[in-house]
Amino acid sequence: MNPEVVRARVSALLFCFFSLSTVTVLADESLTPRQRELVRMVRQDCGSCHGMTLQGGLGPALLPADLKDKPVEGLAATIYQGRPGTAMPPWQRFLNEAEAQWIAERLMTEFPQ
Repeated sequence: MNPEVVRARVSALLFCFFSLSTVTVLADESLTPRQRELVRMVRQDCGSCHGMTLQGGLGPALLPADLKDKPVEGLAATIYQGRPGTAMPPWQRFLNEAEAQWIAERLMTEFPQ
């Protein structure tokens, strides 16, 4: 198949995926506007290493079953401060400690779409 056709199809699929994800997030009225931003950040930025569905990639999976034995405070600290010597960056420039805690708590249950 022509590489340009493949590239166009992949681009169209990615556009649809991200559009649907954003619509779903925006439709969840139980979230505050800032929480919606955090969900987008996790799905897009964290998803670039942990997988778009958080099932793992360069970084480990972030699903409740994978995190069940981890303390939520440790997850929040990792999100906020990163892990020196690894690919996990600190996110403290983009969120505060309470927001890192909110993300960690959601990851322990089921992260919003």
